[in-house]
Amino acid sequence: MKSFRLTEEEMEYLADRYPTPFMVVSLDRVEKNYRYLCEKLPRVKVFYAIKANSEPAILQRMAALGSNFDVASIGEIRLLASLGVPGSRMIYANPVKPAWDIAEAAKLGVDRFTFDDESEIEKMAAGAPGAQVLVRVQVENDSAVVNLNEKFGVVPDKALSLLHKAKEAGLVPAGICFHVGSQSLKSEAYGRALTLCRRLFDEAEQQGMKLTVLDIGGGLPIPEAGQPEPDLDAMTEEIRRHLDRLFPEVEIWSEPGRYMCGTAVNLVTRVIGTKERNGQPWYVLDDGMYGSYNGLVFDHWTYKLEFFQHGVKVPSVFVGPSCDSIDVVARDYPAPVLQVGSLVLSPEMGAYSSSAATGFNGFQPAKTIVYEDNIGVAENISAMAR
Repeated sequence: MKSFRLTEEEMEYLADRYPTPFMVVSLDRVEKNYRYLCEKLPRVKVFYAIKANSEPAILQRMAALGSNFDVASIGEIRLLASLGVPGSRMIYANPVKPAWDIAEAAKLGVDRFTFDDESEIEKMAAGAPGAQVLVRVQVENDSAVVNLNEKFGVVPDKALSLLHKAKEAGLVPAGICFHVGSQSLKSEAYGRALTLCRRLFDEAEQQGMKLTVLDIGGGLPIPEAGQPEPDLDAMTEEIRRHLDRLFPEVEIWSEPGRYMCGTAVNLVTRVIGTKERNGQPWYVLDDGMYGSYNGLVFDHWTYKLEFFQHGVKVPSVFVGPSCDSIDVVARDYPAPVLQVGSLVLSPEMGAYSSSAATGFNGFQPAKTIVYEDNIGVAENISAMAR
């Protein structure tokens, strides 16, 4: 799987124009990821999970490509609406929603919702009468980096009773959804989940309820430091075979987040201080755990740090700029000797980084710039070289 990556010359050129830290997003990489998924899973309707990265430029490119959107809050719905995306292209995929948010979402044209508990039915029926609903079921997957089935999903044996109750309340039981977990490293979890859903579809039909939609969630992985390169060709091919065999006439939806944007963004940060502690180099960066590297806590993620300096690499410690001692980006990370002002590049920073960054201690989240808006970089670098 290819990732967008700045060259040393491009990084330095941009760092002369923009104060660090900053994110650089390649919209062309986002588009390539989208088109790859459409090619490999041609029956699947994409609902981009904007919680992974809600940068407006990404949303606008995805909308122009024809993508639909998975939203988790009224704030995300309002954001898309402000960009001209109608509610008919969204699914409110948070299983638990405030009653007033459901009503506002319906007014903005959202008519597809997920749920996993009886307590949600009355709210949806009151705020969005006649809406299509999908029940989310709990599935097992030990290979996912982030387990999304402890907090979400009803046990499968109770799923159909919830759909019947939703129908009695005036809602339209459209189908079933699941999520194998974020950064799922094996395709077997999809096979087990799809087999389970086939059984539920069959039981629903026997009970006189014809389901028409299956939402397979997200979970497709991207490269991560210290992990084997994921084989997306093999994973998508196995998922496609299962879908064609088990659900040949069912409408299929998917909610990719990390996969769509994770490989499309680089972070450029700078060393703002150096120390030696217990005989080991320490480097203070102008971004840290409370900013773009927040996935160390929230996303169980391991980040790559890349340097363009030469020389012997020694185990070093990298920390963020805040006045909190837990703000550590990496320990014992092999690095050459760096100086105040040295630039550090982190690739694969597009998912769950800027979207969860805070302003703790007054350090503002890294600004995002669009690579293609600075496409003249290559020409400028060539001119400077001459």
